[in-house]
Amino acid sequence: MIDHLILKVRDLQQAKAFYAKALAPLGYEVLMEFEGTAGLGAEKKPDFWLAQDRENMRPIHVAFTAESRAAVDGFHAVALAAGAKDNGKPGIRADYHPTYYAAFVHDADGHNVEAVCHR
Repeated sequence: MIDHLILKVRDLQQAKAFYAKALAPLGYEVLMEFEGTAGLGAEKKPDFWLAQDRENMRPIHVAFTAESRAAVDGFHAVALAAGAKDNGKPGIRADYHPTYYAAFVHDADGHNVEAVCHR
């Protein structure tokens, strides 16, 4: 089990505002902040951290579990409204498995962010 993940970003304030909005449908909120970092989580402990690092930022793929397909839809809609670029509308990805329902967006740094419901 993964305890936490740190995503490097160019602009911490922009990324924090984006992820606070985009991940709200999944139950995430900003829980902690330190100099140059912000921690988000869906419970009392942050498991998704943002760290400003302009020189070493490299786009990655990160996927968040959604409790329902409606939460995936909400993530996608809110992320686009917050400035993300569409990288895959909500829907079944049967190539992965018959109930893999996901949506994908690119954030301002080019990270491929996914919300997925396996139900």
